[in-house]
Formats: sequence, structure tokens, C-alpha cells
Amino acid sequence: MQLQFSYDKKKVLQGLRYHFIWQPELRVLLVVILAFDAATAILYFWGKIRPQPFLLGSCIWLLFLVSFWYLMPNALYKRNQKTFGDTFLITFKSDYVFLENENGEMKWAWGQFTKFAESPNFFHLYFSPKSFFLVPKENMVDEFKFDLRLLLNDKIKGTA
Repeated sequence: MQLQFSYDKKKVLQGLRYHFIWQPELRVLLVVILAFDAATAILYFWGKIRPQPFLLGSCIWLLFLVSFWYLMPNALYKRNQKTFGDTFLITFKSDYVFLENENGEMKWAWGQFTKFAESPNFFHLYFSPKSFFLVPKENMVDEFKFDLRLLLNDKIKGTA
């Protein structure tokens, strides 16, 4: 199975947001922020506390959303802008994944991948919890996507 692709910035940013959503530490932080904000809202409306803790929780929530939705994906995209600007040819074989472009080539054995995940626009192939490669679905026909899902499920044991 072989696919040639390049990246679309808007779709990459959305794919990076999915990556961040799947991070357990961000999920825990989200729950803590929401619990704090809900508790301070209830206590404020009962008249038990002044409005400052509730406002602080709301500001923290707003900062979390802005950083998670805009700052982190844009920073990661900017740091890897050269890579996201290239055109790639990826080949999925039974023993390995082969990626090439005009600057070079890379070959990964299936055992090097720890897990994979699927978002609306990408297959996310993970080497570690923070190191991954995005394979766009944009140029894939439905049969190719189906076959790739089967291959990924067979070769990579972990899923997000």
C-alpha cells in the first residue's frame, strides 16, 4: 500500500488538537479546572465565598482553552513547519513502514510503533506518548482507509 501526500495547515492544527486531547495529563488538568470552577460557582451563589475564586477559576479555564486550542498546536506546527511543508511518499509493507521525500528516507519496523489513533483527518502513528507521525486521510479512498485500519490493528497492538 502506497500513498503520496502533503499537509494542509488547518487540518494539521486540528489533528494536533486531537493529539493533545488524548494526553492523560491534559484530561486530568481539565477535570481539576472544571471541578474547581464548578465548586467555586456553587459556593459563590450560596454566598459562602467572594467572587474572586470563581473569577480566578473562569480565567484559568479560559487560559487553558486558549493555550490548548491555539497556542500549543500553533507552536508545534511552527517548530515543525519545514516538515509539514514537504511532500511525502509512504509505503506500508507487512514488515515495515517506509517514508521518503526529496530530502531523504526513513524505514520503521512495525515494532517501533507503540500505538495508533485515528482522527477525522489523520492516522496518528505513535513512537512514544509524545512522539508521533501524522498520515493524512485526504488522498485515501475508502478501501485504502479500510485496508490501512486492518493493517494498523494487526501490526500495532496499542490504540489511543
